[in-house]
Amino acid sequence: MNKVLIITGASKGIGLATAQHFASNGYRVVNISRSVCPLEGVTNVTVDLSDQAWLSTHGDAILSAVSGGKSDALDNVVLVHNAAMMTKDSVSHLQADVLRQVLELNVVAIAQLNALLIPCLPQGSAIIYISSTLGTKAVANTHAYVVSKHAVIGQMRASCQDLAGTMIHTAAICPGFTETEMLSEHLGANPDIRQQIVETIAHGRLAQPSEIADTVWFASQTPVINGAIIDANLGQIER
Repeated sequence: MNKVLIITGASKGIGLATAQHFASNGYRVVNISRSVCPLEGVTNVTVDLSDQAWLSTHGDAILSAVSGGKSDALDNVVLVHNAAMMTKDSVSHLQADVLRQVLELNVVAIAQLNALLIPCLPQGSAIIYISSTLGTKAVANTHAYVVSKHAVIGQMRASCQDLAGTMIHTAAICPGFTETEMLSEHLGANPDIRQQIVETIAHGRLAQPSEIADTVWFASQTPVINGAIIDANLGQIER
């Protein structure tokens, strides 16, 4: 079968783990990212999705990568919107240009990719949005990211309604604190902050990227999961 995973940001973290999982299950992987996915056999389309001109300069290359140069119809496509950026900011000090940059990658690029790729998706395909625990709640000093991840859930819900009758299903995966490079960069080197976070998780540890990839796989292969939000956070201790 001609099965394709199209994923943004598969060079590391959750994206890399997801690419590994799908590749091991017979999917051809197309990574759309600024950085190359290190897995053998992955087709990389090097794109900065925060650049407002990316669609006009790279849209045809993405479509060509998805087709794989073949005229055969695609049997199944899973589109995973994973790429994102996180900044440190607050409502009192958020710069408009920073908010625009975050929204450009975390929200606008998703809408553009959907418009480009949905015509390629056969019945039975899936669009999976990687949101965050912060897509349904908030913490201090992560203002732009929180706003964007709430918007991602809105995009997923709107997609479900717009795609009614197409047999393409959608879901939003909301990872909790996950052992990724992005989280490490955001937290910095202070071990006390990490420990404080771990103490809020019911299982007493951070989630692993492979666990989130497992959840993405489940949602993508299960059409009854449509318009759904899935928390993948090891349980949170309510204070």
